[in-house]
Amino acid sequence: MIWAGRILSALPVPMLIFSAIMKFQKPAAVIEGFNHLGFPERLAFGLGILELTCTILYVIPQTAVLGAILLTGYLGGATVTHLRVGDPFITPIVIGVILWAGIFLRDARLRALIPLRS
Repeated sequence: MIWAGRILSALPVPMLIFSAIMKFQKPAAVIEGFNHLGFPERLAFGLGILELTCTILYVIPQTAVLGAILLTGYLGGATVTHLRVGDPFITPIVIGVILWAGIFLRDARLRALIPLRS
């Protein structure tokens, strides 16, 4: 169970890091995406810092739950942003579910706090 949790927890991390790096580099596709979503380009750097910080907190075992909580908020914002413009919105939801499933499987304290069976 712990190894399954570690593997699930590791799956979204490269995607989140890559997403943050793209916000720092601002290639044309990122600028176009920001324009499509109605966000000014100047927000890219700050969102990249936020995404990278939350991901780093998620990767550190002692702060993983805090990182998951913060990433849930970040991904919730992404979901609403995509809903607002009529884009597909399933990806941020799936990433959030994978984040929490990974922590749930690898952290006995969280399993005790949220029992799936009595």
